[in-house]
Amino acid sequence: MKRRNNKLVFFLIILTIAVTAFVTFNGLNIGNYTIESISDSVKLGLDIEGGVVVVYEAQTEQTGTELLRTMNQAKSVMSNRIDEFGLTEPNITIQGEDRIRIELPGVENTQEALDIIGQTAQLEFLRSVDENFVLPDMTKEDFDYEDVLTGNDVKDSNVTQDEYGKPAVGLELNDSGTEAFFEATKAGGQIAIVLDGKVISAPQASSAIPDGKAIISGRFTLEEASNLSSLIRGGALPVEMIEVQTDIIGPTLGLDAMNKSVSAAIVGLALIVLFLVGYYKLPGFIASISLVFYASLILVIMSAFGATLTLPGIAGLILSIGMAVDANVIIFERLKEELKNGKTVRSSLNFAFKRAMRTIIDANVTTLIAGIVLFNFGQGPIKGFAVTLMIGIIVSMFTAIVITKAMLINGLAIDAFHSKKLYRG
Repeated sequence: MKRRNNKLVFFLIILTIAVTAFVTFNGLNIGNYTIESISDSVKLGLDIEGGVVVVYEAQTEQTGTELLRTMNQAKSVMSNRIDEFGLTEPNITIQGEDRIRIELPGVENTQEALDIIGQTAQLEFLRSVDENFVLPDMTKEDFDYEDVLTGNDVKDSNVTQDEYGKPAVGLELNDSGTEAFFEATKAGGQIAIVLDGKVISAPQASSAIPDGKAIISGRFTLEEASNLSSLIRGGALPVEMIEVQTDIIGPTLGLDAMNKSVSAAIVGLALIVLFLVGYYKLPGFIASISLVFYASLILVIMSAFGATLTLPGIAGLILSIGMAVDANVIIFERLKEELKNGKTVRSSLNFAFKRAMRTIIDANVTTLIAGIVLFNFGQGPIKGFAVTLMIGIIVSMFTAIVITKAMLINGLAIDAFHSKKLYRG
Protein backbone atom coordinates (compact mmCIF):
# COMPACT_ATOMS: atom_id res chain seq x y z
CA MET A 1 0.00 0.00 0.00
CA LYS A 2 2.81 2.41 0.92
CA ARG A 3 4.63 1.60 -2.32
CA ARG A 4 1.46 2.36 -4.29
CA ASN A 5 0.97 5.65 -2.42
CA ASN A 6 4.56 6.70 -3.12
CA LYS A 7 4.11 5.98 -6.79
CA LEU A 8 0.89 8.03 -6.79
CA VAL A 9 2.67 10.96 -5.09
CA PHE A 10 5.45 10.84 -7.69
CA PHE A 11 3.05 11.06 -10.63
CA LEU A 12 0.93 13.71 -8.88
CA ILE A 13 4.04 15.90 -8.52
CA ILE A 14 4.84 15.42 -12.21
CA LEU A 15 1.24 16.29 -13.15
CA THR A 16 1.23 19.37 -10.90
CA ILE A 17 4.44 20.65 -12.47
CA ALA A 18 3.09 20.04 -15.99
CA VAL A 19 -0.20 21.84 -15.26
CA THR A 20 1.56 24.73 -13.52
CA ALA A 21 3.94 25.23 -16.45
CA PHE A 22 1.12 25.04 -19.01
CA VAL A 23 -1.13 27.54 -17.19
CA THR A 24 1.79 29.89 -16.49
CA PHE A 25 2.89 30.17 -20.09
CA ASN A 26 -0.44 29.66 -21.90
CA GLY A 27 -3.12 30.82 -19.46
CA LEU A 28 -6.44 29.10 -18.79
CA ASN A 29 -9.99 29.87 -19.85
CA ILE A 30 -12.83 27.76 -18.40
CA GLY A 31 -16.24 29.38 -18.78
CA ASN A 32 -16.20 32.68 -16.89
CA TYR A 33 -12.99 31.77 -15.07
CA THR A 34 -9.84 33.05 -16.77
CA ILE A 35 -6.18 32.96 -15.77
CA GLU A 36 -3.95 35.18 -17.88
CA SER A 37 -0.70 33.84 -19.25
CA ILE A 38 2.45 35.23 -17.73
CA SER A 39 3.16 37.26 -20.86
CA ASP A 40 -0.12 39.16 -20.33
CA SER A 41 0.00 39.54 -16.54
CA VAL A 42 3.62 40.38 -15.74
CA LYS A 43 4.56 44.07 -15.74
CA LEU A 44 7.42 45.12 -17.99
CA GLY A 45 10.02 47.66 -16.97
CA LEU A 46 10.97 50.88 -18.71
CA ASP A 47 13.96 49.29 -20.47
CA ILE A 48 11.64 46.73 -22.11
CA GLU A 49 8.31 48.49 -22.63
CA GLY A 50 9.66 51.97 -23.27
CA GLY A 51 8.37 55.15 -21.65
CA VAL A 52 9.81 58.28 -20.11
CA VAL A 53 12.47 59.07 -17.53
CA VAL A 54 12.35 62.51 -15.93
CA VAL A 55 14.55 64.05 -13.24
CA TYR A 56 13.32 66.97 -11.12
CA GLU A 57 15.45 69.27 -8.98
CA ALA A 58 14.11 70.97 -5.86
CA GLN A 59 14.41 74.74 -5.75
CA THR A 60 15.19 75.24 -2.07
CA GLU A 61 17.91 76.46 0.27
CA GLN A 62 17.22 73.68 2.77
CA THR A 63 20.00 71.32 3.81
CA GLY A 64 20.55 68.21 5.91
CA THR A 65 17.63 66.62 7.71
CA GLU A 66 15.20 69.35 6.68
CA LEU A 67 16.01 68.82 2.98
CA LEU A 68 15.70 65.04 3.33
CA ARG A 69 12.25 65.44 4.90
CA THR A 70 11.17 67.78 2.08
CA MET A 71 12.43 65.40 -0.62
CA ASN A 72 10.63 62.44 0.94
CA GLN A 73 7.43 64.50 1.07
CA ALA A 74 7.83 65.53 -2.58
CA LYS A 75 8.43 61.91 -3.56
CA SER A 76 5.25 60.88 -1.74
CA VAL A 77 3.19 63.62 -3.43
CA MET A 78 4.46 62.67 -6.88
CA SER A 79 3.67 59.03 -6.21
CA ASN A 80 0.14 59.98 -5.09
CA ARG A 81 -0.41 62.01 -8.26
CA ILE A 82 0.68 59.17 -10.50
CA ASP A 83 -1.68 56.84 -8.60
CA GLU A 84 -4.54 59.36 -8.84
CA PHE A 85 -4.19 59.71 -12.60
CA GLY A 86 -3.56 56.00 -13.14
CA LEU A 87 -0.64 56.80 -15.42
CA THR A 88 1.52 53.71 -14.91
CA GLU A 89 3.49 51.68 -12.39
CA PRO A 90 6.21 54.21 -11.51
CA ASN A 91 9.71 53.80 -10.17
CA ILE A 92 10.44 56.90 -8.06
CA THR A 93 13.82 57.39 -6.37
CA ILE A 94 15.68 60.26 -4.72
CA GLN A 95 18.96 61.02 -6.49
CA GLY A 96 21.67 62.74 -4.54
CA GLU A 97 20.29 65.31 -2.11
CA ASP A 98 17.84 67.46 -4.08
CA ARG A 99 16.74 65.47 -7.15
CA ILE A 100 13.96 62.98 -7.81
CA ARG A 101 14.11 60.49 -10.68
CA ILE A 102 10.82 59.14 -12.05
CA GLU A 103 10.54 56.25 -14.49
CA LEU A 104 7.16 55.81 -16.19
CA PRO A 105 6.97 52.64 -18.34
CA GLY A 106 4.45 52.57 -21.16
CA VAL A 107 3.47 56.26 -21.03
CA GLU A 108 2.23 57.46 -24.43
CA ASN A 109 1.34 61.10 -23.75
CA THR A 110 4.66 62.22 -22.31
CA GLN A 111 3.91 65.93 -21.96
CA GLU A 112 0.64 65.35 -20.11
CA ALA A 113 2.42 63.09 -17.65
CA LEU A 114 5.15 65.68 -17.04
CA ASP A 115 2.63 68.50 -16.58
CA ILE A 116 0.71 66.48 -13.99
CA ILE A 117 3.74 65.32 -12.01
CA GLY A 118 5.71 68.54 -11.92
CA GLN A 119 2.94 71.05 -11.22
CA THR A 120 3.43 72.57 -7.80
CA ALA A 121 -0.34 72.57 -7.06
CA GLN A 122 -0.23 75.14 -4.27
CA LEU A 123 -3.94 75.76 -3.68
CA GLU A 124 -4.97 78.87 -1.71
CA PHE A 125 -8.25 80.53 -0.73
CA LEU A 126 -7.80 84.30 -0.37
CA ARG A 127 -10.46 86.83 0.65
CA SER A 128 -10.09 89.97 -1.44
CA VAL A 129 -9.97 93.25 0.47
CA ASP A 130 -9.29 95.18 -2.73
CA GLU A 131 -11.83 97.66 -4.09
CA ASN A 132 -11.17 96.41 -7.63
CA PHE A 133 -12.88 93.28 -8.88
CA VAL A 134 -10.72 90.14 -8.93
CA LEU A 135 -10.82 88.26 -12.25
CA PRO A 136 -9.63 84.80 -13.33
CA ASP A 137 -6.08 84.67 -14.76
CA MET A 138 -4.94 87.43 -12.43
CA THR A 139 -2.11 86.60 -10.04
CA LYS A 140 -2.36 87.06 -6.29
CA GLU A 141 0.15 89.93 -6.57
CA ASP A 142 -2.51 91.91 -8.50
CA PHE A 143 -4.81 92.50 -5.51
CA ASP A 144 -4.84 92.87 -1.73
CA TYR A 145 -6.07 89.87 0.22
CA GLU A 146 -6.37 88.04 3.51
CA ASP A 147 -5.30 84.38 3.80
CA VAL A 148 -8.23 82.06 4.42
CA LEU A 149 -7.02 78.49 3.96
CA THR A 150 -4.77 76.30 1.81
CA GLY A 151 -4.97 72.95 0.03
CA ASN A 152 -3.92 71.27 3.28
CA ASP A 153 -7.36 72.14 4.67
CA VAL A 154 -9.12 70.20 1.89
CA LYS A 155 -10.31 66.75 2.99
CA ASP A 156 -11.66 65.56 -0.36
CA SER A 157 -12.23 66.75 -3.90
CA ASN A 158 -14.46 65.55 -6.71
CA VAL A 159 -15.82 66.59 -10.11
CA THR A 160 -19.26 68.22 -9.97
CA GLN A 161 -21.28 70.93 -11.74
CA ASP A 162 -21.69 74.62 -11.05
CA GLU A 163 -25.01 76.47 -11.00
CA TYR A 164 -24.99 76.65 -14.81
CA GLY A 165 -24.44 72.91 -15.27
CA LYS A 166 -20.79 73.38 -16.29
CA PRO A 167 -17.98 71.11 -15.02
CA ALA A 168 -16.60 72.27 -11.67
CA VAL A 169 -14.57 70.96 -8.76
CA GLY A 170 -16.30 70.23 -5.46
CA LEU A 171 -14.33 70.53 -2.23
CA GLU A 172 -14.95 69.15 1.24
CA LEU A 173 -12.96 70.91 3.97
CA ASN A 174 -11.64 69.55 7.25
CA ASP A 175 -12.68 71.00 10.61
CA SER A 176 -10.16 73.86 10.69
CA GLY A 177 -10.83 74.66 7.03
CA THR A 178 -14.59 74.65 7.61
CA GLU A 179 -14.28 77.19 10.41
CA ALA A 180 -11.92 79.46 8.46
CA PHE A 181 -14.09 79.30 5.36
CA PHE A 182 -17.20 80.12 7.40
CA GLU A 183 -15.56 83.22 8.88
CA ALA A 184 -14.32 84.39 5.47
CA THR A 185 -17.68 83.95 3.72
CA LYS A 186 -19.47 85.59 6.64
CA ALA A 187 -17.28 88.68 6.18
CA GLY A 188 -18.38 88.85 2.52
CA GLY A 189 -16.49 89.94 -0.57
CA GLN A 190 -14.77 87.84 -3.18
CA ILE A 191 -13.07 84.57 -2.27
CA ALA A 192 -10.26 84.14 -4.76
CA ILE A 193 -9.27 80.54 -5.40
CA VAL A 194 -5.62 80.54 -6.43
CA LEU A 195 -3.59 77.66 -7.89
CA ASP A 196 0.18 78.16 -8.06
CA GLY A 197 -0.25 81.92 -7.67
CA LYS A 198 -2.84 82.25 -10.45
CA VAL A 199 -6.51 83.01 -9.87
CA ILE A 200 -8.69 80.28 -11.36
CA SER A 201 -11.99 81.36 -9.81
CA ALA A 202 -13.19 84.30 -7.72
CA PRO A 203 -16.82 83.82 -6.60
CA GLN A 204 -18.65 86.45 -4.57
CA ALA A 205 -19.49 85.35 -1.01
CA SER A 206 -23.09 86.52 -0.71
CA SER A 207 -23.77 84.52 2.44
CA ALA A 208 -21.88 82.54 5.08
CA ILE A 209 -21.12 78.88 4.23
CA PRO A 210 -21.01 76.82 7.45
CA ASP A 211 -20.94 73.24 6.11
CA GLY A 212 -17.34 73.19 4.83
CA LYS A 213 -18.28 72.57 1.22
CA ALA A 214 -17.18 74.72 -1.69
CA ILE A 215 -17.25 74.62 -5.47
CA ILE A 216 -14.48 75.84 -7.77
CA SER A 217 -15.85 77.04 -11.10
CA GLY A 218 -13.74 78.50 -13.85
CA ARG A 219 -14.85 77.65 -17.37
CA PHE A 220 -13.38 74.15 -17.02
CA THR A 221 -13.75 71.34 -19.47
CA LEU A 222 -14.62 67.99 -17.91
CA GLU A 223 -11.01 66.83 -18.33
CA GLU A 224 -9.61 70.00 -16.75
CA ALA A 225 -11.97 69.68 -13.78
CA SER A 226 -10.99 66.03 -13.35
CA ASN A 227 -7.26 66.86 -13.50
CA LEU A 228 -7.59 69.70 -10.97
CA SER A 229 -9.61 67.50 -8.61
CA SER A 230 -6.94 64.78 -8.82
CA LEU A 231 -4.14 67.30 -8.21
CA ILE A 232 -5.88 68.55 -5.09
CA ARG A 233 -6.38 65.02 -3.78
CA GLY A 234 -2.77 64.15 -4.58
CA GLY A 235 -1.53 67.05 -2.51
CA ALA A 236 0.76 70.01 -3.08
CA LEU A 237 4.49 69.75 -3.59
CA PRO A 238 6.36 71.25 -0.62
CA VAL A 239 8.78 73.12 -2.94
CA GLU A 240 8.99 74.04 -6.59
CA MET A 241 10.44 71.20 -8.69
CA ILE A 242 12.26 72.08 -11.92
CA GLU A 243 12.56 69.51 -14.70
CA VAL A 244 16.29 69.14 -15.44
CA GLN A 245 16.41 65.97 -17.55
CA THR A 246 13.96 64.07 -19.74
CA ASP A 247 14.66 60.90 -21.70
CA ILE A 248 12.08 59.20 -23.90
CA ILE A 249 12.80 55.51 -24.46
CA GLY A 250 11.19 53.71 -27.38
CA PRO A 251 9.89 50.16 -26.82
CA THR A 252 11.53 48.67 -29.93
CA LEU A 253 15.06 48.55 -28.54
CA GLY A 254 13.87 47.23 -25.19
CA LEU A 255 11.72 44.48 -26.68
CA ASP A 256 14.54 43.43 -29.01
CA ALA A 257 16.92 43.21 -26.04
CA MET A 258 14.34 41.24 -24.05
CA ASN A 259 13.76 38.80 -26.89
CA LYS A 260 17.49 38.20 -27.17
CA SER A 261 17.78 37.78 -23.41
CA VAL A 262 14.90 35.31 -23.31
CA SER A 263 16.37 33.39 -26.24
CA ALA A 264 19.72 33.27 -24.46
CA ALA A 265 17.99 32.05 -21.30
CA ILE A 266 16.16 29.29 -23.21
CA VAL A 267 19.37 28.13 -24.91
CA GLY A 268 21.24 28.23 -21.61
CA LEU A 269 18.48 26.28 -19.87
CA ALA A 270 18.50 23.67 -22.65
CA LEU A 271 22.27 23.25 -22.31
CA ILE A 272 21.91 22.91 -18.55
CA VAL A 273 19.27 20.20 -18.99
CA LEU A 274 21.52 18.32 -21.46
CA PHE A 275 24.39 18.49 -19.00
CA LEU A 276 22.30 17.34 -16.04
CA VAL A 277 20.75 14.42 -17.90
CA GLY A 278 23.99 13.44 -19.63
CA TYR A 279 26.18 13.61 -16.56
CA TYR A 280 23.84 12.64 -13.69
CA LYS A 281 21.33 10.49 -15.59
CA LEU A 282 18.08 9.95 -13.60
CA PRO A 283 18.75 12.55 -10.85
CA GLY A 284 19.65 15.04 -13.59
CA PHE A 285 16.39 14.31 -15.40
CA ILE A 286 14.41 14.80 -12.18
CA ALA A 287 16.30 18.04 -11.48
CA SER A 288 15.44 19.27 -14.98
CA ILE A 289 11.74 18.75 -14.26
CA SER A 290 12.20 20.73 -11.04
CA LEU A 291 13.80 23.56 -13.04
CA VAL A 292 10.66 23.77 -15.20
CA PHE A 293 8.60 24.10 -12.02
CA TYR A 294 11.11 26.65 -10.68
CA ALA A 295 10.81 28.84 -13.79
CA SER A 296 6.99 28.72 -13.65
CA LEU A 297 6.80 29.38 -9.93
CA ILE A 298 9.15 32.37 -9.93
CA LEU A 299 7.17 34.07 -12.72
CA VAL A 300 3.88 33.44 -10.90
CA ILE A 301 5.32 34.95 -7.69
CA MET A 302 6.60 38.02 -9.53
CA SER A 303 3.20 38.53 -11.14
CA ALA A 304 1.33 38.02 -7.84
CA PHE A 305 3.48 40.55 -5.97
CA GLY A 306 3.38 43.07 -8.81
CA ALA A 307 7.13 42.93 -9.44
CA THR A 308 8.30 44.59 -12.64
CA LEU A 309 10.34 42.55 -15.08
CA THR A 310 13.40 44.45 -16.35
CA LEU A 311 16.44 43.41 -18.36
CA PRO A 312 18.61 43.34 -15.20
CA GLY A 313 15.77 41.36 -13.61
CA ILE A 314 16.04 38.76 -16.36
CA ALA A 315 19.77 38.61 -15.63
CA GLY A 316 18.97 38.00 -11.96
CA LEU A 317 16.53 35.27 -12.97
CA ILE A 318 19.16 33.52 -15.09
CA LEU A 319 21.71 33.81 -12.28
CA SER A 320 19.28 32.24 -9.80
CA ILE A 321 18.76 29.34 -12.24
CA GLY A 322 22.50 28.79 -12.01
CA MET A 323 22.20 28.81 -8.22
CA ALA A 324 19.45 26.17 -8.43
CA VAL A 325 21.64 23.94 -10.63
CA ASP A 326 24.57 24.46 -8.28
CA ALA A 327 22.50 23.10 -5.37
CA ASN A 328 21.58 20.02 -7.41
CA VAL A 329 25.22 19.42 -8.37
CA ILE A 330 26.25 19.48 -4.70
CA ILE A 331 23.54 16.96 -3.82
CA PHE A 332 24.26 14.62 -6.72
CA GLU A 333 28.02 14.60 -6.12
CA ARG A 334 27.33 13.65 -2.52
CA LEU A 335 24.93 10.97 -3.77
CA LYS A 336 27.67 9.39 -5.91
CA GLU A 337 30.00 9.26 -2.91
CA GLU A 338 27.38 7.54 -0.76
CA LEU A 339 26.69 4.96 -3.49
CA LYS A 340 30.42 4.22 -3.75
CA ASN A 341 30.41 3.42 -0.03
CA GLY A 342 27.95 0.58 -0.69
CA LYS A 343 24.74 2.17 0.64
CA THR A 344 21.38 1.49 -0.94
CA VAL A 345 19.85 4.02 -3.30
CA ARG A 346 17.27 5.19 -0.71
CA SER A 347 19.84 5.50 2.04
CA SER A 348 22.27 7.31 -0.29
CA LEU A 349 19.58 9.80 -1.31
CA ASN A 350 18.67 10.59 2.31
CA PHE A 351 22.31 11.05 3.32
CA ALA A 352 23.09 13.14 0.22
CA PHE A 353 20.28 15.64 0.87
CA LYS A 354 21.01 15.76 4.60
CA ARG A 355 24.77 16.35 4.29
CA ALA A 356 24.53 18.79 1.38
CA MET A 357 21.92 20.90 3.17
CA ARG A 358 24.37 23.05 5.18
CA THR A 359 26.52 23.87 2.14
CA ILE A 360 23.49 24.80 0.05
CA ILE A 361 22.02 27.03 2.76
CA ASP A 362 25.36 28.77 3.39
CA ALA A 363 25.87 29.52 -0.31
CA ASN A 364 22.33 30.77 -0.84
CA VAL A 365 22.09 32.84 2.35
CA THR A 366 25.26 34.79 1.53
CA THR A 367 23.90 35.55 -1.96
CA LEU A 368 20.53 36.48 -0.44
CA ILE A 369 22.27 38.98 1.87
CA ALA A 370 23.98 40.52 -1.16
CA GLY A 371 20.56 40.81 -2.85
CA ILE A 372 19.09 42.55 0.22
CA VAL A 373 21.96 45.05 0.25
CA LEU A 374 21.52 45.76 -3.48
CA PHE A 375 17.78 46.26 -3.01
CA ASN A 376 18.18 48.70 -0.09
CA PHE A 377 21.01 50.78 -1.51
CA GLY A 378 20.58 50.35 -5.27
CA GLN A 379 18.37 52.37 -7.58
CA GLY A 380 16.34 51.67 -10.72
CA PRO A 381 17.64 48.61 -12.61
CA ILE A 382 19.72 47.48 -9.62
CA LYS A 383 16.54 47.02 -7.59
CA GLY A 384 14.98 44.96 -10.41
CA PHE A 385 18.02 42.71 -10.46
CA ALA A 386 17.96 42.35 -6.65
CA VAL A 387 14.23 41.49 -6.51
CA THR A 388 14.39 38.68 -9.06
CA LEU A 389 17.64 37.39 -7.57
CA MET A 390 16.15 37.18 -4.05
CA ILE A 391 12.91 35.57 -5.22
CA GLY A 392 14.92 33.18 -7.39
CA ILE A 393 17.20 32.10 -4.54
CA ILE A 394 14.31 31.30 -2.22
CA VAL A 395 12.39 29.41 -4.91
CA SER A 396 15.52 27.54 -6.08
CA MET A 397 16.20 26.29 -2.56
CA PHE A 398 12.62 25.07 -2.31
CA THR A 399 12.69 23.25 -5.65
CA ALA A 400 16.16 21.72 -5.09
CA ILE A 401 15.65 20.61 -1.50
CA VAL A 402 11.92 19.80 -1.43
CA ILE A 403 10.60 19.08 -4.94
CA THR A 404 13.63 17.21 -6.31
CA LYS A 405 13.96 15.15 -3.13
CA ALA A 406 10.24 14.32 -3.07
CA MET A 407 10.34 13.08 -6.68
CA LEU A 408 13.51 11.01 -6.17
CA ILE A 409 12.38 9.41 -2.89
CA ASN A 410 8.83 8.67 -4.05
CA GLY A 411 10.11 7.56 -7.45
CA LEU A 412 11.82 4.62 -5.75
CA ALA A 413 8.37 3.00 -5.69
CA ILE A 414 9.01 2.37 -9.40
CA ASP A 415 11.14 -0.77 -9.79
CA ALA A 416 13.28 0.64 -12.58
CA PHE A 417 14.43 3.48 -10.29
CA HIS A 418 16.33 1.05 -8.01
CA SER A 419 19.22 0.47 -10.43
CA LYS A 420 22.38 2.15 -9.10
CA LYS A 421 23.55 2.69 -12.68
CA LEU A 422 20.89 5.37 -13.06
CA TYR A 423 22.42 7.42 -10.23
CA ARG A 424 26.19 7.11 -10.65
CA GLY A 425 26.40 9.18 -13.83
